[in-house]
Amino acid sequence: MTTPRGGLRLGALAVAALMLSGCGIFGTSAAEEGAADGAAGGSGTAGSAGSGTAGLTGAALDVDPSVLPQESVAPTPTMRLADGLVPPTNRWFSGLVFGAGPQPVFPVPLAFGVTDGGYAFTLPEIVTSEKAILGSYGPQVGVDVGATSTLVSAYDTVSVSLDLLDDAGEALGTVTIAEGSPLVSYTAATAQTATLSQAVSAGDVPGTWTTEVGGRDYVLVGDGLEASDVSDDGRAVGLDAGDPLVWFPVPDELPGGEGDAVERLAAAAARPLTGTSLAYGVDEDVTTTAITYLTGGPDDAADDGTAIVRLPHQQGGTVDGQDVCDLGTYRTVYGTADLCLGNELAWSSPTLAPRGALDLDGLADADRAELVEQVRADAAAREALPSDTYFGGKALARDTNLLVLADQLGLDDVAAPLRTELTDAVREWAEPDGCETRDARCFVYDPVLRGVVGKTPSFGSEEFNDHHFHYGYFLYTAGVLAADDPELAAELAPVVDLLAADVANGATTDDFPALRVFGAYRGSSWASGYSPFADGNNQESSSEAVSAWNGLALWAGVRGLDDLETQATWLLSQEAAAARAYWTDLDLDDPVYDGFEHTITSLNWGGKRDYATWFSAEPSAMLGILVLPMSPAADYLAGDPERIRANVADALAGEPQAAASWDVMFGDYLLMYAALAGPDDAAASLEVARGLPEERLDDGLTRSYLLAWIMAYA
Repeated sequence: MTTPRGGLRLGALAVAALMLSGCGIFGTSAAEEGAADGAAGGSGTAGSAGSGTAGLTGAALDVDPSVLPQESVAPTPTMRLADGLVPPTNRWFSGLVFGAGPQPVFPVPLAFGVTDGGYAFTLPEIVTSEKAILGSYGPQVGVDVGATSTLVSAYDTVSVSLDLLDDAGEALGTVTIAEGSPLVSYTAATAQTATLSQAVSAGDVPGTWTTEVGGRDYVLVGDGLEASDVSDDGRAVGLDAGDPLVWFPVPDELPGGEGDAVERLAAAAARPLTGTSLAYGVDEDVTTTAITYLTGGPDDAADDGTAIVRLPHQQGGTVDGQDVCDLGTYRTVYGTADLCLGNELAWSSPTLAPRGALDLDGLADADRAELVEQVRADAAAREALPSDTYFGGKALARDTNLLVLADQLGLDDVAAPLRTELTDAVREWAEPDGCETRDARCFVYDPVLRGVVGKTPSFGSEEFNDHHFHYGYFLYTAGVLAADDPELAAELAPVVDLLAADVANGATTDDFPALRVFGAYRGSSWASGYSPFADGNNQESSSEAVSAWNGLALWAGVRGLDDLETQATWLLSQEAAAARAYWTDLDLDDPVYDGFEHTITSLNWGGKRDYATWFSAEPSAMLGILVLPMSPAADYLAGDPERIRANVADALAGEPQAAASWDVMFGDYLLMYAALAGPDDAAASLEVARGLPEERLDDGLTRSYLLAWIMAYA
């Protein structure tokens, strides 16, 4: 397209922190020095922020990209990026960097874009229809400083800073935006006049200026900004070097009234946003994420924290340790979001333990005998493996699951040759110099975009699309195959470790960015490398993202990379929670879903959410892409039987009554998903799965694994 470990981990294993600085990731800067000491810890309960302190920096993998051929498989796109920064593919803001011109981006709750001369933003109007929830970029407030080009000058996993440049390429000023912040913070680099798209007038709160656009009040704050600095018509503001201009939209549903909210937000905005830091914690029960919003400004400014927006999946979390957010709400495409004051947003999700095998201990004798026969048949019917990174990796994982079943059933005569063939196939992919002699089943290192690319790409992987989907299958296969074979693990490591570093390096190095694809604020990944879209970045197959982190955790365990295994478990757990919150188990009581006529969204963007896929209009495809490949860790999709049944009914365009209802695209995966609703549902799925037409078996699935999965829940 795409065994539980118990006990609290302490010290280096319990908590890892990713400190993301305002000079690019992991550099030394004033922003980093100002990072809060407190962060996420390793204890707590599901639905509440953990306690403790994050004490360690995320660890970069010890890898050597020079072992691979150095080659750009696709032409390098135009990049608007400061020297010394690793190209930020697969980010929510990648559209600002790559392509012929900057694209709009969506730092929840805002939409932001580059204009001729400067920048503009809006609080999007949310429009919900039968199949879509839209929060498009339609600029309502703009600032023109005479810029002729832009350059991303700093970024971290949550925030990005954009330099506005004059004709000579010199910075006129820098604007900083961040997910979870309603502030747009600009700091002038030179004396200048900023021209506003909307006239402002003095607000009721001293030191503020306001404008109303589309029924929404926007407030402007600037340190020391006086009436004499604003033109008589309210359309121009005089700035000296170092002067800030900070905007925010007035929120909805104001508990203390608009005056109270504006006064408190204006005080917070006196310290402009400068960057963010990220920390995470993992224990047996919960994984915790903490994002600290870093600010600058005058030392004597009120410091009750900055403005932070808490999305629905973060509702059980805290801001500076408090669970009350009382500044109002914003409507977003992801649901109603609370507005809070503070510096640290922390929340927890249930820990999802990585797994490489189904639990078949309770199989009935008849089911076991059936599986034995089916495994033998599937092993005999295996075909040649594809050569591209998506279907090739997917086929490896499919056959790995077949091997595990053969081992579990004691079929040594099946398992031995299958293991040999799979091991040979993975060894071929893992030959460091493979691409020097062939154009398939091998990887190169792109020295410009700083990442690993398969020489036979698919679905735009040469442009860094979907790397976590693709490489997750390789990591899973390698993790399972080498689980009891340290020599094989060591042999595969030079290349497989590079795949891990490509999608999830723990810290930015000269060779890889930190957490290339994962967006910590939303708890989910981004699939597009360059994000050349007016709706922001996107992700469709949330389930393949979850599967990727399961594979990463298994490989890290085999390699003895404890920090990476902890990080992978955090990624796995956070992605699974977000997948349910925003893809499969939507809170349909939220007003954002009023008028939406489905129970899932299958393609989520920065600025919209669709009941659609990239490849099919079939209802079964909408749900199928959110559950495949049904890895052994996919039981995160369970928990709400009625919701599972409703999702399946929607996918099958009605109540599934007959076997023919399942004769649809991804009917196999839907049967497995339906089995999670309960034993009776699993028994019904099993009966249908036995007779499902052969052509309905996905290329990532065998009938053996289909039956075994359902039997495990029957």
